[in-house]
Amino acid sequence: MKALVLAGGKGTRLRPLTHTSAKQLVPVANKPVLYYGLEAIRDAGITRVGVIIGDTGREVRDAVGDGSMFGLDVTYIPQDAPLGLAHCVLIARDFLEDDPFVMYLGDNFLVDGITDLIDAFHSADYDAQILLTKVAEPQFYGVAELGPGGQIVRLEEKPEHPRSDLAIVGVYTFSPAIHEAVRAIKPSARGELEITDAIKWLIDSGHRVHSHFVNGYWRDTGRLQDLLECNRIVLERIEPGVLGTMDRLSQTTGRVVIEQGAVVENSIIHGPVVIGPDTKIISSYIGPFTSIGPNCMLQDSEIEYSIVLDGSSIHGVSRIARSLIGRNVEVNRTSRLPNTHQLMVGDHSKIQVSS
Repeated sequence: MKALVLAGGKGTRLRPLTHTSAKQLVPVANKPVLYYGLEAIRDAGITRVGVIIGDTGREVRDAVGDGSMFGLDVTYIPQDAPLGLAHCVLIARDFLEDDPFVMYLGDNFLVDGITDLIDAFHSADYDAQILLTKVAEPQFYGVAELGPGGQIVRLEEKPEHPRSDLAIVGVYTFSPAIHEAVRAIKPSARGELEITDAIKWLIDSGHRVHSHFVNGYWRDTGRLQDLLECNRIVLERIEPGVLGTMDRLSQTTGRVVIEQGAVVENSIIHGPVVIGPDTKIISSYIGPFTSIGPNCMLQDSEIEYSIVLDGSSIHGVSRIARSLIGRNVEVNRTSRLPNTHQLMVGDHSKIQVSS
């Protein structure tokens, strides 16, 4: 069995961070989201992986390499434009050949992996298997309706009046029958070849399409609040350890990881927290569910329930919460009058300032 991992797309909901960076490489607990998916594929016993890449392809190639760091053999498949999930299957035909495969959207986050999904597919005679989970607001997702035996009988994309609360998670397993389906469908109103249309074609053609439910925690990490929640879930499971240095004036409670080369001075850290290598925390407070990337500097500041990416600095700011701070960002407090906020902000940013 092979895997097809989708690592293209625009990541519009995480702009401006994703104007120049791949959304799949935004870190959770200081590890890119894409890495969790690749590890889940490896743990399910799959080694040959095709990765669909787009405008951020070079960054994805640099981060993943040939796949050997994960125990995988990775082939890159460029997609000239984001023309739909079924289009990804279409252009990956030579790589996939006539083997069954799992298609995994690279910005999906599954804490407990996909091994049970793959095992269920191997043990049955399905042409497609769709991973599902119950959600509170199904109108914002692709929604599946099931028959009495768990078979998929109907799919709807973001329906105004959903027939069920079962959302389609971005992981699918397919037999080679999907190749005929993606050739048979036409582009949707938004100009894309939709995988839901291809699956509908399989259903209408009498192929066996079955459901499988998420085992554990799932999130699509395309929004800030989902990234922060994934960060929280992973940090709750980390094994604490101090490889860097911490002076006697500093205090830690709970699960705290201080990576090699990090320095903590005169600071309070309430875990779960990860502090990346070569980062300095000086006279600051780091609250729960916070990940600080490598080569950062925090001084005289407070932050909690946030993600800070590599090379960023925060000086004299209190208090930052529920935030995603990109790479090489400077956040400073000034004591000069007048007492104003001075901002240099990219397109599509979101800023909330308390009075």
